[in-house]
Amino acid sequence: MTALDQTLYRRTPSPLHALLLAGGVPLFLGALLSDIAYYNSYQIQWSNFAAWLIAGGLVFCGLALLFALANLLRAERKGGRPTLYFLLLLVTWVLGLINAFEHAKDAWAVMPSGLVLSVIVTVLAVAAAWTGLSNLRAGGAA
Repeated sequence: MTALDQTLYRRTPSPLHALLLAGGVPLFLGALLSDIAYYNSYQIQWSNFAAWLIAGGLVFCGLALLFALANLLRAERKGGRPTLYFLLLLVTWVLGLINAFEHAKDAWAVMPSGLVLSVIVTVLAVAAAWTGLSNLRAGGAA
C-alpha cells in the first residue's frame, strides 16, 4: 500500500463510530419486524414498539452521520467512497425521520406506508453500515 492510498480512505472507523454505525441496524431491523408483526396481528403495541425502535435508530444513525461528516471534511479527496457513505447515512436518517412521523399516526393509519418505509430504511441502514465498516481500499484490494 502506498502513502497515497492511505490518504484517500481511513482504514477503519473509530470504535465509537463503528458502534454507532452498527447499532442503528438492529434497531431499524427490529422496527421492520415489529411492523410486520403489526401488519399480521393488528395489535397496536407492535406499532408503538416500532416507533420507539425507529427513534433509537435515528439517534444512532444521526450520531454516526456526524462522524461521517467530520471524516468527509477531513478527507483530501471528497469524491468516491467517503461521499457515498455520507450520502447513504444522510438518506437513511431523513427517510427514518419521515418513517418516525408516519408512525406517529393513529392506529392502522400507519399501514402500509410505515411498513414500506421501514423496509427501505432497513436496507439503507445495512448498506450504509456495509459501506462504512468494510475495509476496501482504492484500487479494489481488500
